[in-house]
Amino acid sequence: MLIKLAWRNLWRNKIRTGIMAGAMVFGLVGVVAMMGFMNGMTDNMVHNAIAWQTSHLQIHNQRFNENPDIKDTVIGDTQIEAALEANQNINQWVSRFVVDGMMASASSTRGVTVLGIDSSNERGFTPIAERLIDGEWLDDKGRNPILVSAKNAQRLKLRVGSKVVITFTDPEGQVTGAAFRVRGIFKTPSSAYDDAHVLVRKSDIQSLAKLNGVHEYAVQVKAKANADSEEQVRHVVSELQSLIPSGNKVQGWYQLQPLLATMINTMKISNQVMLTVFVVAMAFGIVNIMLMSVFERTQEFGVLMAVGMQKHKIFTLVMLETVLLGSLGAVLGIVFSKVLIAILGQTGLSLGSMAQGLGAYGVDTILFPTVSNDQYLMVFVTVFIASIVAALYPARQILKQKLVEAMSDKK
Repeated sequence: MLIKLAWRNLWRNKIRTGIMAGAMVFGLVGVVAMMGFMNGMTDNMVHNAIAWQTSHLQIHNQRFNENPDIKDTVIGDTQIEAALEANQNINQWVSRFVVDGMMASASSTRGVTVLGIDSSNERGFTPIAERLIDGEWLDDKGRNPILVSAKNAQRLKLRVGSKVVITFTDPEGQVTGAAFRVRGIFKTPSSAYDDAHVLVRKSDIQSLAKLNGVHEYAVQVKAKANADSEEQVRHVVSELQSLIPSGNKVQGWYQLQPLLATMINTMKISNQVMLTVFVVAMAFGIVNIMLMSVFERTQEFGVLMAVGMQKHKIFTLVMLETVLLGSLGAVLGIVFSKVLIAILGQTGLSLGSMAQGLGAYGVDTILFPTVSNDQYLMVFVTVFIASIVAALYPARQILKQKLVEAMSDKK
């Protein structure tokens, strides 16, 4: 009975109720859209970091991890590979030979990190083969082929077939090097990765260095390449660390990319701050609307008390009106937000004008906003609770009214 009466009272002034509900819907859509944008950006950053750079986790010699040196290969590579093969939570892995050196062409020189890879295994492990803009992937043919980024190709004036010289310090401390021929040119979403990396066959760089070890194992676990994978990765990291020889260190993507992990936590806090600001503003609006409604109906409440309705029921009536208003705004806001996020989730949000800045963070130029069901639930619950809190002050004014004064009120 009280719920039905509260709903009817809410729509006695349709314009006022409609304006307040519309403001709540508009505000919620804006807040959820911003949450979706930030979620989409962080998910994209994590996905690209895992796909292109860190994988879910990596294994290095602990000394190499602290200060990369060509001599510090992993300890007990056979035992490590056996542990990787035996772990059912691991999807696939690759081994790499990593060297810091110089790449020189006829026109310029640049410092790079040379990744020696198994071309057949790496092709299905990272998506670089799908991002070749010219040339082809490494294979067993030819002598000393190399893949360079489009950015470095432009700086060093290279094209497919061009010759570059790679030099680095060997395990004996002597400078060694050889000529490589550009087999392909790639472009990734991360400008930092493109700046620093070139890819060669592992056998070629090992032969040049006269060293057969492995510097890095990159591992993909059976989890999505996003921030939600952190818990599963932590579990695998703990398992592997106890199985591999001491002197090696296993690190998850959240350790290899500490800045990214910090940004994710910052985004979560930003979402909460935005929602809090909106809810506080909404609560003041509700208090204002309900105070006006209560003061306009003082005489009406006096009549209700005169015919026997208890004050606590009138208090409950006002509370119900406020909660219904808040719930209406929250439900409509979430419905419209879901529609907007679903549309943007299909079409994407083009950020091509900011491509250069986004590339520094490894973000694609097309973002797909995402909002989880848990976040939608959090929004609804927060608005619902705020509505209850906002209703307390207007409803409390009823308890202060005396019967005679309320009935004689002329406002």
